[in-house]
Amino acid sequence: MERRTLGSTGLQVSALCLGVAFRNYPTHRTEGDCVDTIERALNAGIDFIDCANVYAGSESERMLGRTIKRIGNREQLVVTTKVGSGDRSIRGLSRANILRQVDNSLRRLQMDYVDIYYLHEPDAEVALEETLEAMDEVVRQGKARFVGVSNHAAAEIVEMLWTAEQERLAPPAVLQFQYSLIHRWDTESDVVPLCNRHGLGLATYSPLAVGLLAGARSKYWSDHANGERMLAYAKPIVAELTAVAGELDKTPAQVAVAWLLANPAVSAPILGPDLPVHVDELVGAVGWQLPTELKQQLDDASAGGAPFEMFDVNWRYRRQVRSRRPADRPPADRPPAGKTP
Repeated sequence: MERRTLGSTGLQVSALCLGVAFRNYPTHRTEGDCVDTIERALNAGIDFIDCANVYAGSESERMLGRTIKRIGNREQLVVTTKVGSGDRSIRGLSRANILRQVDNSLRRLQMDYVDIYYLHEPDAEVALEETLEAMDEVVRQGKARFVGVSNHAAAEIVEMLWTAEQERLAPPAVLQFQYSLIHRWDTESDVVPLCNRHGLGLATYSPLAVGLLAGARSKYWSDHANGERMLAYAKPIVAELTAVAGELDKTPAQVAVAWLLANPAVSAPILGPDLPVHVDELVGAVGWQLPTELKQQLDDASAGGAPFEMFDVNWRYRRQVRSRRPADRPPADRPPAGKTP
């Protein structure tokens, strides 16, 4: 398994990250399916695992925790979880909620710490300082090694970096964003330059667009508000992807993930397999490089489109940055003069 450095954290991780959201559990997948999938990924050399307190109604944390506890390889893994999303009882980025939820997650995971603790989505009701101070407390208590940020606007992440530097708080070190051949716009234009400038790790989710780039039209797309529009937009991209895959004797899913791995800013695509056989296929995305001319064909085929979200909730544009800091702070889209967080 190819390995990469996760931004400036110093953490060495597998080039593929296992996501354990298990979207089809328990309706179409059993706990046995989920556990077997985790084990298959670990046996394949994947040691980077992404979780959240809301995945499968918190059952993903429990299943992951039991599996790792039984195998006994916690110290060989980089494990993440998240806070901030979910129903009203667990949602939000207040200090009280962050400190409560990290303890709940660690109890379910049967771990003393997670390697990365992500802010899952913005919270318009809480000042950035309160959130960052709470995350700094989590790090100082040894319950997380690094702070992560997911689904926030790039301008807000710059604000976090500046605030963390000024207040000497643990800064965001790893970002997590949607990125695939059919969702390139804001990640490439805003997030990738931010990662390059500040040495942030980048884990990207939905590399196959809920199966669309693997040639599967799931019920998710039939029910999606923008489903037909997204399918029409994706059709020529999937056709080009399928042609390239045929030329390389790979599957479309393998090529779609390899396209992500070809971007040096991407630390690791987050896979979302539901069965062990899905792991077997996706591991075939590493160990080879996408030829430059074929990558260019995919770049050209996927360069169009307009910004619309693959998911129903548009996190990044509903948050207004709030702060307790004085009015002389720099604009949110750039650090202060002479300062580089």
